[in-house]
Amino acid sequence: MAGTGVVFYLRKSFRVLFGETHMYLPTVFAETDAAFIADFVDRHPLATVVISGHDGLVIDHIPFMREGELTVGHRLIAHAAKANSLWRALDTGAPAVLIFSGAGAYISPALYPSKQTTHEVVPTWNYVAIHIHGRLSYTIDDLEKRAIVDRLTNKMEAVRTDPWKMSDAPARYIDQMLQGVVGLVFDIDTIVAKTKASQNRLPEDCAGVLAGLASKEETSEAARIVERSVSSSR
Repeated sequence: MAGTGVVFYLRKSFRVLFGETHMYLPTVFAETDAAFIADFVDRHPLATVVISGHDGLVIDHIPFMREGELTVGHRLIAHAAKANSLWRALDTGAPAVLIFSGAGAYISPALYPSKQTTHEVVPTWNYVAIHIHGRLSYTIDDLEKRAIVDRLTNKMEAVRTDPWKMSDAPARYIDQMLQGVVGLVFDIDTIVAKTKASQNRLPEDCAGVLAGLASKEETSEAARIVERSVSSSR
């Protein structure tokens, strides 16, 4: 889709390194709303990182923040402990995948009104998953690391009424802490996104799912995503 940075194919380099890594993606669940995708990554920043290291696959969990738009040609940033072997396992600019997911909820057949007429229903699971393919680099430059950590901190603290700042801590202590991390930079090549929110069910079944999810605080986000899917299909 031109202008969105959302595509549904993989670069050859990923197929070579990881095999056919694209997730199962029926058309009805394909997510193409670039604004929704970017907002979801903002709200669920903890990524599962998958890289092809010198000795095979390396997988870890690291929060990333986008810089600017979440589109091809832009980047995300993060930092990791220097003791973490992930950065040592990659050549800078190595192919990698960031996986962001959330809004998961079990969907009971009891939520479907159609159960009362056919009984031909089974459980499922709703969720959002975003796979961002690109190239991961690291930096040990002190100024670059400081800039990355400062931007990440400001972003995460922005929701607080009294946000913590790096300058709140003694400069010598911050310098010491920065020696223990590496900066990470992820350049985006492709984005594959999936929203599984009961779009394949009858309208009355979607309404039943929405009511069931909305009745519990722990599934309220999943309910909002079902409501969004229902509204967009009208």
